[in-house]
Amino acid sequence: MEISGIDHVVVRVADLGRAIHFYCEVLGCKLEWRRDDLALAHLRVGKLFIDLLAGQPLPEGPGRNMDHLCLTVRDFDLAQVRDHLKQHGVEIGTAGERFGASGWGQSLYITDPDGNGLELRG
Repeated sequence: MEISGIDHVVVRVADLGRAIHFYCEVLGCKLEWRRDDLALAHLRVGKLFIDLLAGQPLPEGPGRNMDHLCLTVRDFDLAQVRDHLKQHGVEIGTAGERFGASGWGQSLYITDPDGNGLELRG
């Protein structure tokens, strides 16, 4: 057996509408399917999904259910990404050259409105 990639990641959120707005309007994901009967939204990110799951209490404490989700950004320009995030009131964490599935690349850390860690990388 060989793992070849990520199919989806499930992120627990407090407010589904607020989370959809953040991931789609701020980060550029595309809403593929919203299932209000399950308090679930499937967001398209290239060939992959991020599933947002609401309707259940969020775990308390640091880290919650996930350390961070790393999203690749096409034509990554650190200054442009920072400007875009600042325009949306997103607090920006540390930036630097980091190693990931596609090798070394520039990245920076942020959090979504529910405190879930995100890494955006080129």
